[in-house]
Amino acid sequence: MKHFPTLLNHEVRMLLVNPSTYIAATAFLVFMGFIFTGILESYSRAPQETSPAHVFFQLFWLPVFFMVPLLTMKCLAEERRLGTIETLLTTPVTTTEVVLGKYSAAYLLYLTLWGSTGGFFWILHKFAGDARFLDTGPLLGGYLFIAVSGLLFIAVGVFASSLSRNQAVAGILGFTMLFALIIGLRFLDDAAWLERDVLQAVKATVEYAQIFQHYEDFTRGVVDTRQLLFYLSGTVLALIFSILGVEAKLLHS
Repeated sequence: MKHFPTLLNHEVRMLLVNPSTYIAATAFLVFMGFIFTGILESYSRAPQETSPAHVFFQLFWLPVFFMVPLLTMKCLAEERRLGTIETLLTTPVTTTEVVLGKYSAAYLLYLTLWGSTGGFFWILHKFAGDARFLDTGPLLGGYLFIAVSGLLFIAVGVFASSLSRNQAVAGILGFTMLFALIIGLRFLDDAAWLERDVLQAVKATVEYAQIFQHYEDFTRGVVDTRQLLFYLSGTVLALIFSILGVEAKLLHS
């Protein structure tokens, strides 16, 4: 892993000089700004039981579905399409270092984009001057959830990128996987056929993987080690599959 810092530095610099990065960042902030404005309007009309931070992070899945594929769909698919990944791997670097370098750069950008939304809450606190609008519990819990869940979401996007040479196809695959992980499992948890005794193990697994429930726990200050294990193990598996996918494609190319 001695070449990993160099690869990470290169990937970050490539993101910083890429105009699409700034377009994506602007689109993300504008989108989240509209959401935040809508939340404040609802609070101005009538008192609400939950804090603005809780509602704001409750909609985390909206930007995840679109931003994660945008951040990751090019990372391996474009390299394979251009044939540059074969050239890169002829140098003294491993497939693991390449995949981890691209993953880490995308994850850092993901954290930066979400971290920039802290400006919304700072402006609210600065001008509203009411501590009730800025409940630190849901705020800190929300950002912690974003950081932990983002590990898995970005890894899924990288895995999708490893499956295709076409970045558009990789983006669609990433969106589909994330939708199945976040929304699909939520609907599956309500399926009546899972109530059968023979499927209790499957039912327990589906309940364990409920990301919306994880979010609720984080914002209440409950950090369950089993949930951390879910995201960490899922991230490791997705990255391993990404590495194996790249190596398999290279063997057949």
